Amino acid sequence: IQKIYLCGITATPPHKEIHKTALGATESVEWEYVQDITTLVENLRQRQVEVIAIEQVEDAVSLEHFSPKKGVTYALIFGNEVEGVQQSVVSLCQRAIEIPQYGTKHSLNIAVSAGILLWDFSYKIRGLH
Repeated sequence: IQKIYLCGITATPPHKEIHKTALGATESVEWEYVQDITTLVENLRQRQVEVIAIEQVEDAVSLEHFSPKKGVTYALIFGNEVEGVQQSVVSLCQRAIEIPQYGTKHSLNIAVSAGILLWDFSYKIRGLH
């Protein structure tokens, strides 16, 4: 992870709750607050970053069918736990990935979603699959 962008209505370091759960990560992982996610996505794409929405939308690729490529820089867009990634933002992304879920609940909090995606990307990029 090179950098984390925090967008919209969210807490930013230093914050008591973030400090409690981050366990020092705010000192080792670069982060930046950006008010407008649309501008952020457009800027990332101009820098040749592949921007991927993590969302359950019609054309989303299931995570088990996505293979990240070595040498490509990715930005993963996670939405809030209630509304997810806005459709206007999904439309700006090059693709969408969804985490397969079974049963009646079809929502994961961002910590769980990010953990699954980051582990999967790392596993696949290192060629361990």
